Amino acid sequence: MSQTVDRALSILPLLAEGPADLGQVADRLGVHKSTALRLLRTLHEHGMVYRQSDQRYRLGARLIALAQEAMENLDIREIAHPHLVRLNEQVGHTVHLAVYEEGDVLYIDKVESRYPVRMYSRIGKPVAITVAAVAKLLLADLPEAERRALADKLDYPLYTARSTPNAPAFVKELERVREQGWATDLGGHEESINCVAAPIRGADGRVVAAMSVSAPNVVVTADELLTLLPLVRRTAETISGEYSGRTPVKEVTP
Repeated sequence: MSQTVDRALSILPLLAEGPADLGQVADRLGVHKSTALRLLRTLHEHGMVYRQSDQRYRLGARLIALAQEAMENLDIREIAHPHLVRLNEQVGHTVHLAVYEEGDVLYIDKVESRYPVRMYSRIGKPVAITVAAVAKLLLADLPEAERRALADKLDYPLYTARSTPNAPAFVKELERVREQGWATDLGGHEESINCVAAPIRGADGRVVAAMSVSAPNVVVTADELLTLLPLVRRTAETISGEYSGRTPVKEVTP
């Protein structure tokens, strides 16, 4: 039975490459055409594959609908939260999770620092979009034309001497962030607060959220905070794997 399931599931990535006929499916599986046909018929009955008029098979609408429904029901906050808590326990600093929605970057989760100096960020509150590290990551993932158009529409308040001053500077910063795959805010919003951030990606590689670690200068220097970047990035990669389904679930043997 497990071999049959394995063979049936092996058909799906083949058809994801494009339509294939019975002979191609049989060759890929290393089985007789009659075996391949039985598997294809079963998948067809469940809407997982579809037989075209030219007798080739492609992925079925039911499979695509299930994938779309699964993606829509994924809650990035629920998936990420345990990892954010674990990271907070390791480093002690404030950890944020943010998403991009309708022109704003919003915090959707926060784990407070263990230190007495706290940040005033709130869940559901928009971030300072032109300086926040999480915003840079989320906007850097947009197509170039969309990035430039958005940059031209934004205001550029000078929170500090390190704030992003204008659209050309912001576009350049987003290009740098997109290339390096991480972002910082070193006193751009508040002179005494520094932040490092990493992207969380979906199955298609697009950035679906961004997470960060922030701390005031009185607790840790900017250089010291930057040493945590590898840990932040590993945490983001772990969340990405779980969110996109790339991380295998360990089976518990009774």
